Amino acid sequence: MAEAVVIGGGFGGIAAALRLRAKGHEVTIVDRCPRLGGRAQVFERDGFRHDAGPTVLTATFLFDELFELFGRKREDYIDFIPLDTWYRFHFHDGSSFNYGGTAEDTYKEIERIHSPDAQGYLDLLDHSRKIFDVGFTQLADQPFHSVGTLLAQVPNLLRLGCHRSVWQLVSKYLKNENLRRAFSIHPLLVGGNPFETTCIYSLIHFLERKWGIQFAMGGTGALVAALERLMREVGIKIEMNQTVKKISVRERRVTGIDLEGGDSLAAQIVVSNVDPLFLYRKLLDSSDYSRFFRLKERKMQQSMGLFVLFFGTAGTYPEVAHHSIWLGPRFKDLIKEIFHGKDLPDDFSLYLHRPTATDPSFAPENCDSFYVLAPVPNLNANIDWKKEGPALRDRIVKALDQSLLPNLESRIRSDFFMTPEDFANDYLSVAGTGFSVAPIFSQSAWFRFHNRSEAIRNLYLVGAGTHPGAGVPGVLCSAKVMDKVLVDC
Repeated sequence: MAEAVVIGGGFGGIAAALRLRAKGHEVTIVDRCPRLGGRAQVFERDGFRHDAGPTVLTATFLFDELFELFGRKREDYIDFIPLDTWYRFHFHDGSSFNYGGTAEDTYKEIERIHSPDAQGYLDLLDHSRKIFDVGFTQLADQPFHSVGTLLAQVPNLLRLGCHRSVWQLVSKYLKNENLRRAFSIHPLLVGGNPFETTCIYSLIHFLERKWGIQFAMGGTGALVAALERLMREVGIKIEMNQTVKKISVRERRVTGIDLEGGDSLAAQIVVSNVDPLFLYRKLLDSSDYSRFFRLKERKMQQSMGLFVLFFGTAGTYPEVAHHSIWLGPRFKDLIKEIFHGKDLPDDFSLYLHRPTATDPSFAPENCDSFYVLAPVPNLNANIDWKKEGPALRDRIVKALDQSLLPNLESRIRSDFFMTPEDFANDYLSVAGTGFSVAPIFSQSAWFRFHNRSEAIRNLYLVGAGTHPGAGVPGVLCSAKVMDKVLVDC
């Protein structure tokens, strides 16, 4: 069988490598980071461990499938633990909302907050199920290389009202402002603006309800280690600390890759798990794709950036949930500034991850491990991160000190942070985005980067910027699409 090279060791690249190997290909995976996982790196400071990548796992059967390709069982490699509270929302008025558990649990929570919205939640969930039945069950692992595939779905999209944004759909069913905000945050988890992202992404509500949210014991890094063990067992070659300089192309067919160190790897198949904008702008010659495509990719809207602060604490905060979302007083205007502004907003909303709520091994005894994430403008904005990074760190610590984490300013330990500049430098993310191109309608399905290159034979794409989109289920499904469109060499 053909030699295959996978560029990038994120979950999309790992899944692609395993699927190629299951077909009998000789596979080498190449990544510029010291560990596999892409953005799911692991940082350790003074006894505190931090997962840098995705911390919310759902639709975990997609991981099970990768082990089953080789007759293995995932549970022999890594344990998944279901969480009872998926997210605890904290609002600026001091109220909170526990989201998760059974549908009845959520119904009762909504009834407590604003009883007229309880039935509205059930109606929203039912609408989400209908979108899920089309958007995930039927289409998440289906190729969208033909515009005819998209046109065939137009009646379904119109029937489900997918011309509306996530915010518009949620607002149709829920009237309480806090609940509207809580049920509109899901696009932000995949790099989208809730006021612009098509409500196709409202399928995430039902996806979470169907499979729950789970945590990999040992963290996302332990999950990556389990997948690496599987890869080595089945004979996949792994090359770390290697940056790809160019993809070699002859007569519009890939022939391998050139590394920055000067070495080359021959290949009949190349799979890219890098930001597609970086792929087409940096790893390929512009002559290798069409003028129309060059115009299209220049106009693509990118997702927001991320500011991530990692820290430990002396002492624990047992009342803080595993996943917390702290929403400030502004919502629509703040999101507009994040996605379209040129300056760093004066305020923020935060996602707080406390893995020690489930797995104490993340910190020394009687301590907690945290990371807090703030959506921020990407590098297209005019922000001096050398100046603004430390200042934002201090503002976030002060805000948490006065709210969820009392006395944090005196108890914080071993903190460090990442800005969009780090995403650009470490992961070659164009404009330092957190999730590649934004999931607006005109950049979804057929309009998104296809999983098989039209310009170059035997070049395939997986990951957040490709169909079906960002998020762990999305990138794992992108490898399933690649599997279906793979052309025998």
